[in-house]
Amino acid sequence: MAKTCFLPPMFMLLLFVTFRATLSKNSHNITTDQSALLVFKSHISHDPHNLLATNWSTSTSVCNWIGVTCGSKHHRVTALNLSFMDLTGTIQPHLGNLSFLSSFSLRRNSFRGPLPVELTNLRRLKYLNLGNNSFDGEIPSWFGYFARLQRLLLYANEFTGAIPSTIGNLSKLEKLSLFNNNFKGQIPTPIGSLSNLKWLYLDNNSLSGNIPIEIGNLTMLQELELEHNNLNGK
Repeated sequence: MAKTCFLPPMFMLLLFVTFRATLSKNSHNITTDQSALLVFKSHISHDPHNLLATNWSTSTSVCNWIGVTCGSKHHRVTALNLSFMDLTGTIQPHLGNLSFLSSFSLRRNSFRGPLPVELTNLRRLKYLNLGNNSFDGEIPSWFGYFARLQRLLLYANEFTGAIPSTIGNLSKLEKLSLFNNNFKGQIPTPIGSLSNLKWLYLDNNSLSGNIPIEIGNLTMLQELELEHNNLNGK
């Protein structure tokens, strides 16, 4: 006669709690992404084509929203592309909850204001394009935290102050586009340590001082634009 195997009650309880926690975690992650985007939507003050107003609805999956891409493995938001939508608004701290986001583009809209420090939670970010908007203030030093970032495009905004030297920490960076802003001060020397940099656009600012000789170490560099600054030798 075969023996019947009974699991101890405490072991059964542990399995149940673990199962519930896993379900809760997955559900919470999807809900977190949706909530973050709904907060972002609520701070869009002008949506002339009603793209978000009609499409970003709780009646449909967040992965089916316009401009949103989800990963097949974790079912989390991995890309947000709202370029060329004529939107006006601000970036809210809640977007820092999109912890699986690797690509983020708002180019050619009318977003304004500073960038919230909560964006540092986007540790998977590889592509960031905020070009052709009205963002202002200084580029925060915490931009150096994006260890996976390959493209940083902040051109044609109203950024001021100095270019932070922490950008030199972005070891995977291939393209840095900061032209048409109001940057002042010197070009930070650590930019010369970005060994993967291929495109560097700093033209049309108010940069001054000497061009760092370290830029000559950028052996991968294909294009360099420094015109219309106050740099020595230009």
